[in-house]
Amino acid sequence: MPPRLRPTRLEHVVDGHRLRAQLSTAALDAIGDEPEQRRRAIEILKGALFRGRMIAKERLENGAGGVETARLLCGVTDEVISALYDFTTVHVFRARNPTEGERLALMAVGGYGRGALAPFSDIDLLFVRPYKQTAHAESVIEYMLYALWDLGFKVGHASRTIDECVKLSREDITIRTSILEARRLTGDEALAAMLKRRYREEVVKGTGAEFVAAKLKERDERHARAGASRFMVEPNVKEGKGGLRDLHTLFWIAQYLHPADGVEAVMRMDMFQGHEVRAFIRAFDFLESVRAHLHFATGRAEERLTFDLQPEVARRMGYNDRPRPGGDNTPAVERFMRRYFLIAKEVGTLTRAFSAKLEAEHLKSAPRGLSRFLPGQKPARPITKPIDVPGFHIEGQRLTVDSPEVFDADPVNLIRLFKVADQRDLDLHPDAFTAVTRKLGLITSKVRRDPEAIKAFLDILARGRNTRRILDLMNEAGVLGRFLPEFGRIVAQMQFNMYHSYTVDEHTLRAVGIIADIAAGRYAEDHPLATATMPLIKDRESLFLAMLLHDTGKGGVGGQEKAGARSARQACERMGLDRHKIELVAWLVEHHLVMSDFAQKRDVADPATIAAFARIVEDPERLRLLLVLTVADIRAVGPGIWNGWKGQLLRELYGATETIFRGGRISDAAGIARRRQEAIAYDARTALVAQDPEARAWATGMEDAYFVGFTLAEQRAHRALASRAQAQGGAAAEARIRADRNAAEIVVAAADRQGLFADLALTIAALGGNVVGARIFTSSEGQALDVFYVQDAGGLPFGADAPRSLERLVEALAKAGRGEGAVPEARKSPDLGKAGAFAISPSVAIDNDASTDATVIEASGRDRPGLLEALARTLSEADLSIQSAHIDGYGERAVDAFYVVTADGAKLTDSRRGASIRARLTDVLIAAEGPSARRLPKARASEAR
Repeated sequence: MPPRLRPTRLEHVVDGHRLRAQLSTAALDAIGDEPEQRRRAIEILKGALFRGRMIAKERLENGAGGVETARLLCGVTDEVISALYDFTTVHVFRARNPTEGERLALMAVGGYGRGALAPFSDIDLLFVRPYKQTAHAESVIEYMLYALWDLGFKVGHASRTIDECVKLSREDITIRTSILEARRLTGDEALAAMLKRRYREEVVKGTGAEFVAAKLKERDERHARAGASRFMVEPNVKEGKGGLRDLHTLFWIAQYLHPADGVEAVMRMDMFQGHEVRAFIRAFDFLESVRAHLHFATGRAEERLTFDLQPEVARRMGYNDRPRPGGDNTPAVERFMRRYFLIAKEVGTLTRAFSAKLEAEHLKSAPRGLSRFLPGQKPARPITKPIDVPGFHIEGQRLTVDSPEVFDADPVNLIRLFKVADQRDLDLHPDAFTAVTRKLGLITSKVRRDPEAIKAFLDILARGRNTRRILDLMNEAGVLGRFLPEFGRIVAQMQFNMYHSYTVDEHTLRAVGIIADIAAGRYAEDHPLATATMPLIKDRESLFLAMLLHDTGKGGVGGQEKAGARSARQACERMGLDRHKIELVAWLVEHHLVMSDFAQKRDVADPATIAAFARIVEDPERLRLLLVLTVADIRAVGPGIWNGWKGQLLRELYGATETIFRGGRISDAAGIARRRQEAIAYDARTALVAQDPEARAWATGMEDAYFVGFTLAEQRAHRALASRAQAQGGAAAEARIRADRNAAEIVVAAADRQGLFADLALTIAALGGNVVGARIFTSSEGQALDVFYVQDAGGLPFGADAPRSLERLVEALAKAGRGEGAVPEARKSPDLGKAGAFAISPSVAIDNDASTDATVIEASGRDRPGLLEALARTLSEADLSIQSAHIDGYGERAVDAFYVVTADGAKLTDSRRGASIRARLTDVLIAAEGPSARRLPKARASEAR
């Protein structure tokens, strides 16, 4: 990190006296020529503004703090606007003998009034008049506003009398908040002072409850818009939870309840302790610094710290890669973002501490924090009552401690407090929360091994009434990471990829909460199999522990799974768990990705897939544990990640594997022969055996795998489609919405030819479809049957809300199947957008053991529209026949697996040919990078999962 610089004196940046002298000279030199006067004035002011901003930018990049930068920019703006006002009122619209009605005060309000500006922030101005608008005041205001717009400012402005300001402040909470921070820039001092005095006496006095209630409601609505978690991996620095606006809200409330001028005066109030003031200033400075870098990096008022901007801001703030044990590096961007999330967490702690201070000043019995200020709530002395746990009592229906010494006397109380809160369904009193945060040092190795502390912790985790809420409290207070150091290492850890929406610890706690919700039956509709499986699980402790520890290996030596297993084993051994439980938790952590990998990247209709998965899992209990663990893990990644398609694949894999454990078989030659015979001879209309030559030809010619994957009714529909294809020039298509798979199922029957699958995939991509799965069958007669499962860009079944779109796609696929589709234009290099911030390493793996009859080729690289088609065409040009395709994505990374055979129906065993195909596929993946990926410095993406 660069060293901090000494603060810059404003006069060394913008000399106000010299600036006014330059403006006067310009006015006198062009006297009588108003347009020329204005042009020269704007040029002089632009130069001063540009110089000030560049100095602020240079100092920021050399280590100046965010608050210093914001104040410097504000001071420069003050001088420019004040000089413009003087120029306007002296040289353009001078009132030599101003009347009472021509008095005017110019005030900064809102954030500008607070004395802090980001580089491209809007400025809010209030022109205060004593009476109704005069022609002179109107001319001054209009001239200034046009000049400010020419200077590049975005200006929010109002012209009001003091009476109007008072009246509107009473009616509108936004106006009331903006005037709360009003600061005189220039103009009539008496008017500005009168406004502030009347505002305090006629607006603020006696309305604290109303103001606090309004600001808290406003905060909650803002969080809902920007993202309810402070651990969103693309946070809004200004409006998001844990961001600048949360600090502003604390400041507004404090200033409203204890009127004073300036941040420093408010923060000196007795209601704040020294460490809280330091935390407030530290958070404010860091967030202002991030915001300033964001603005300078983008050249606009950008408030969201998106993936493509995070590496650049990290670089500007002086973060570098840091070696991890084992030789790997922690990327600079992840170090920076962890710091960001720790600051956001500290903002949350400040909010709780602030609540405690207000509790002390405004005694009340209700348990909802600052809700004591809601209208109709009368302050009353807190109702306290003892409970049967020494040192604890209930105050206002919230759990608190008799004194912080309770923790000194018995450090296990730091865990016990949360268990009692969970058992009695109580919120934690802010005083108790603050006391906990100050006693974290008491959680030593001795406490971590204490049987009572361990039992209390496991009761919360595996048997809690509200597991997620209590674990969140423990994490926010710092107790969870202190008691479980393995978890502490992932607190606020950034996952630099577009797949995850939250930090590692937030994702983990969400996953634990989802398991608790599944156990409580809250996901019975979305996850019927997991809900039904949960009561059959014998060892819930191991399940919850595995979920809590499943990502503790992120960034560890040997990869996430191996490092996570070591971490989980270490934690469980310290807790003194029995050997069987330790090994089970470690196994679950090491294999927590296995079920989703098999379901989404392999053909679950292939007996070899099920057999391989069953060999890994070994017994039904592990299968049940993995199912629930996998569902919760996927669902906790972020909004829209879970869908019915993934659910169906998991159910199919679970069902087939469970069949093996019960002693059954996935398929056998006799079973396939029986199904083939049914397809030949069964007549659904008469329920009698019928001899149908066309059905016999179809069923005899189709490969064995076809009869495993589809019902008899589906087979009959496919045969009918194939007949229609022959009658319609060689190809036909049909579609239906499959709600169970959350996708549109599109079946194309066509004469087989080289590149058919690639042409169909290209058509789907061109019309906005996203293929999530595909199966390809070819009869001995050369008839191809391609089945696609397609979603739209929003992850919904394609055409579910737009039937005509699905009809157009079906028509286009039929034409493509006949080879009538238009030749696509030459592909342009993709614009990667935010994904360009990630360096994605392409990889291609060829596996001859994953399937009995086919070679599995897995290609992984940067996702982009048309990638599936490009990969499929490459395989086709290599004279390989695709039997099935399994498409998966993890944010910016695509993972596509293809089951292929050679022209003679055999596996790909020629090593030289395999190497050539691997190289050609790698070239396709490299081409997906595109030049736009180099717009900003790239950073390595974390493990996507």
